Parts: sequence; C-alpha cells; structure tokens
Amino acid sequence: MSTPAAAKSSRATKGRLLPLLGPAFVAAIAYVDPGNVAANVTAGARYGYLLVWVLVASNAAAMLVQYLSAKLGLVTGRSLPQLLGEHLPRIPRLLFWAQAELVAAATDLAEVIGGALALNLLFGIPLLWGGAIIGSVSMLLLALQGRGRQRVFEWAIIALLLVITVGFLTGLVVAPPQWGEVAAGMIPRFAGTDSVLVAASMLGATVMPHAVYLHSSLVNDRHGRDDEAAGPGHIRRLLRATRIDVTWALSLAGMVNIGLLLLAASALQGVEGTDTIEGAHAAITAALGGGVGAVFAVGLLASGLASTSVGAYAGSEIMKGLLHVKVPLLVRRLVTLAPALAILAMGAEPTWALVLSQVLLSFGIPMAVIPLVRLTEDRALMGEYVNATVTRVAGWAVTALIVALNLLLVWLTLTGGA
Repeated sequence: MSTPAAAKSSRATKGRLLPLLGPAFVAAIAYVDPGNVAANVTAGARYGYLLVWVLVASNAAAMLVQYLSAKLGLVTGRSLPQLLGEHLPRIPRLLFWAQAELVAAATDLAEVIGGALALNLLFGIPLLWGGAIIGSVSMLLLALQGRGRQRVFEWAIIALLLVITVGFLTGLVVAPPQWGEVAAGMIPRFAGTDSVLVAASMLGATVMPHAVYLHSSLVNDRHGRDDEAAGPGHIRRLLRATRIDVTWALSLAGMVNIGLLLLAASALQGVEGTDTIEGAHAAITAALGGGVGAVFAVGLLASGLASTSVGAYAGSEIMKGLLHVKVPLLVRRLVTLAPALAILAMGAEPTWALVLSQVLLSFGIPMAVIPLVRLTEDRALMGEYVNATVTRVAGWAVTALIVALNLLLVWLTLTGGA
C-alpha cells in the first residue's frame, strides 16, 4: 500500500519527466506514414490476418532500435550520422551517404504520394497538384523547427499523430475484427513469394531507417548537452524519460499499424480492388459509410503532411553528419520534392509505388541498425552507459532477423519459390 509521501514522490517524478517527453513522438511519425497505410492495407486485403505477427515483431524491434538511437545521442552528444562521419574514411563515408540518401528519397516518395492521394480522395485534386500542395504545407511545418521552436514543432507533430490515430482506427468501431483469427495471425508464417514481398514492405514501413538516424539528433536538439549545469544524474534521468517516451510513442504507432491491417482484413478481404489505397477508401466508404471514409482520408492527409516534414528533417541531419554540409531545411525540401512529383507526373500506380518504396526501405534498415548496435556496445564511446548483455543480444538478434527476411525475399523472388 503506497503512503502519501510515496504518492507525492511519484507525482513529482512524473512532473519532472513529462516535460522531457516528445522526441520519440516526432520519430514515431515515420512509423505511421502513407507507406505504412499502403503496406498494411495491402497485407490485410490480400492475406487477412496472416501477417499480424510481422507488425507485432516489427514494432517490438522498432522500440529497441529507437531507444538505442536516442541513447547514443544523449550519451555522446552527437547523432548517428555524425559519429559515422567521424569514423568512416572518405570513400566509404560517401558510399554510406549515397545509400542513406536513396533511403531518404524512397521515404519522401511514399509521404508525398500518400498526401497527394488523400487530397485527391477528399477534394478531387489531381495527384501532381496534390503532391505540390503537400510539399508546400510541409515547408510551413518545417519552419516551426527553428531555433527555440523545437517544442512547438513537437506539439504540431503530436497533434497530427492524434489525427492519424483517429482517422485510421475509427473504422474498427464499425467493423471490429475476428479476434480468434487475429490470435492465429500471431503465428509466424507466409503464403508464397508475394506475401514475403508484402511482409518486407511492412518491415520497411515499420522500422524506418531515417527515423533511426534522426532520433539521435532529436534528443540533442531538444535537451542540449549542458550536463554540468544540469547536475549529477542528468543523463540517467534523460534515459529514463526516453524509455517512457519511446514506449508511449511506438505503442501508439504500433496500434495504428495493426489497426490498419485489422480494418483491411475485417472489411476489405476478398473485395475486388482493395489492395490499393483508392480502392480501400472506396470499399470502406461503401461498406462503412461516407463518414468513416472521410475520416480515413483525413488520417491519410495528416500522415502525409507530418511524415514528409519529419523526413526532410532526417535527410538534412544525414547530410550534415556524413558530408559535413548543412543545407537549410526548406532548400532540401524543394530538392527532394522533385522525384516524388516526377513519379506522380509519369502516372505510376500510387499504391504499388508506395509498397515498393517500403521494400527499398527494408534493405536500408541493416545499414542503419548494424552501426547503431555496434556503436552503443562500444565501451570507449558509451562509458558506463554501454549496452548491457541482454540489450546487446537483442540488438544483434533484431539485426539478424531483418537481414534474414531480406535475403529470403531475394531468394524467393529469384527462384519463384512458394
């Protein structure tokens, strides 16, 4: 039984920790971007509840990876791209930057296309013009991420995250899933080559490479590095707050992702044309009503706006750390918007372009996770905060599973295996 003094101490601790929360919610936006919508709706519409286990495992892995990224930043005062830029020779550093930029481009493609789709569904705006509007509005959000305005940016992103959650989970109230089948979907298995491709896209959409690079920057942008002024135990207090931050943020993102798959499995499975976002929206509207369909589209719009802003922020940090070149966020936003608009102008099928972008992201995950685990287990770098044995084993296990899934995808694709 807790005493009044203990309760007061608990409230005081929470009061000290709550103002420290926020960076993980910004990183979590990467986990509920339009690529997630495409991958998870496709998975549910095609395979029902079969791939629920992929999302559960991916989200658990994401929590570990994002915490390690934040921990690296807090302990060293530098981001993952900065540390890699310091440790890698020139040629490997440039090659590493090239693949990181390719991953960032795939991310931006998914986010802009998703937002353009939302505007098309809501207002009938052509995809190309919708992409331009999403890019323009994202610049306004990025303008909040200036000196002294980090907290404002975080609150704007958190507000959009709440809109995303409501938008994507409302349909489950009208079309609840079959919980017995959900439980069966926790058993790891596939159903042919295409299901592996979809699972890889789900993994790429859930454990996002650019979020891994970014989180180590976010915590330092937010908390700074004046440890002496903060007093003893400052880093431990920040790490404790970060564990809470990551748990809350990624639990919410995981709930949204699983909810998307369950909605598609319960309301869209077997319905013709529901493996695209447009088809899914039409089927949701037909089956659950125009109100639910509109709320879904609003969630997609919020997802595109928030995630493209965070993606541009991540790309800027990657370039600054690996190339030692700082490009203004708004300038970078203009440059990275071009490929996505070009894809829209060519008339590529939007949902399949989103799914393939997530597959590309899944191949970029090991490039971010392997050096992250290696650096956080380096005692010379991390000191007393070096990874414990359990964390080290879990980190390498997650990395091995990611690499194994990617190798399986390549093998099945080349051999046509089932």
